[in-house]
Amino acid sequence: MNKPLRRVAIFCGILVLALLVRVNWVQFVQGDQLKNHTDNRRVLVERYAHPRGDIIVDGKAVTGSVEAKNGDLKYKRTYKDGPMWAPVTGFASQVYGATQLEKINDGILTGTDDRLFFDRTLSLLSNEEKKGGNVVTTLNGDAQRAAYDGLKGKKGAVAALDPKTGKILALASTPSYDPSKIAGMGDAEAWKQLDKKVNPDDISLNRALRQTYPPGSTFKVVTAAAALEHGLINNIDEPTKTPLPWIMPGTTTPLPNEGTIPCEDATPRAALRWSCNTVFGKLGSDLGADKMRETAEKFGFNSEQFTPVRSNASVWPKKINPSQTALSSIGQFDTAATPLQMAMVTAAIANDGKLMTPYMVDKLTDPNLDVVKQTDPVEMSQPLSADNAQKLQQMMETVVKEGTGTRAQIDGVTVGGKTGTAQHGVNNEKNPYAWFISYAKTDKGSPVAVAVVVEDSEAARGDISGGGLAAPIAKNVMKAVLDRAK
Repeated sequence: MNKPLRRVAIFCGILVLALLVRVNWVQFVQGDQLKNHTDNRRVLVERYAHPRGDIIVDGKAVTGSVEAKNGDLKYKRTYKDGPMWAPVTGFASQVYGATQLEKINDGILTGTDDRLFFDRTLSLLSNEEKKGGNVVTTLNGDAQRAAYDGLKGKKGAVAALDPKTGKILALASTPSYDPSKIAGMGDAEAWKQLDKKVNPDDISLNRALRQTYPPGSTFKVVTAAAALEHGLINNIDEPTKTPLPWIMPGTTTPLPNEGTIPCEDATPRAALRWSCNTVFGKLGSDLGADKMRETAEKFGFNSEQFTPVRSNASVWPKKINPSQTALSSIGQFDTAATPLQMAMVTAAIANDGKLMTPYMVDKLTDPNLDVVKQTDPVEMSQPLSADNAQKLQQMMETVVKEGTGTRAQIDGVTVGGKTGTAQHGVNNEKNPYAWFISYAKTDKGSPVAVAVVVEDSEAARGDISGGGLAAPIAKNVMKAVLDRAK
């Protein structure tokens, strides 16, 4: 072969080699990236070419799929009682993507998850329409309805748990939105309303998981737990050495109590009943910030939770002085908690000190309802001993029997609870948040623990209290769970 032909042959060989390298690079290295690229219309068409699997509550679907009237995207998502379930389901839209369980479990719901390969293959061989799998939740429909109806017309949230397993039974947030209006090609105006700049009510915010509030006096149960665990309290009916006024360490400022309540040297039981700031502020200050943080973190503070939807980390502040520790110990200063977090605190107390990891997906199934993945209960921590948990239960039950939480009483059922009215705004100029945490207990243990927060800016300031606004909602949620268990 002469020299020019040899050069041409070498050049052609290099071109073929480059082509082979490029093809393999695109196919094996960039394949997934190109497959899932937002501009790949074929992926979007395939995604909506068949019905999406469902999100299930109480054995019934709260989602659905219908054929679209036009365009090349054949099916679109529908929702039953959309605003009530939006904090759980989120939305799935052909234009705006997906959120919450719709996003996290997208592979199962669309049928593209590798665990559904066998089902996809069978559908292909049998020429049947491809179907997505299902997400079976832990939610209790009656409890969710009670929570949502109780919050109607208010801004707030409810989280309810099964203390023995960690199953989320209710997760409500108001005001809410209808995900059906976002599904499909979407309603531009409905989408615009999800923008906080357009709608200050921030209707897309999942307040049960993503909003942290000052927990106010509900946090006193954490302080009581810390005092019991670290030996500062042994007998809940023995007077504490709490003077009136009590001056916060390092200051000349007395820590005030609300109204004229009997807090001087009050016993821990009486102090929780009357919600004495001085007693719990002094307990927290005497324990110190480190011991308080240790207990708070055992309850889940300072850590994000995944349910599997992410919940913001609740906060016990770091690097605080004794007076700030006192304020933090009564749920003020920089202490902040999500409703889920306070439900976890309550659940751990109700479960004799054992905190279970919260979760809202019971199992994932294929289109034929065969289980692909089952969620098993997992213990997260033991914030307090069984003996101390039972002492704290006695204190909380006194709150409901004859204290600030009487509106949560349920005939024939033992209920423990704690009210809270948390300061809001600079110098407390805005209406406070109303909190209530509680559990119901039967002879079989406690099947439900609840946290309710109400941001009711429309109510008269004097009418805002945890016992008045939040306790009746918690009562109805607990009753819904108890009625189901009969």
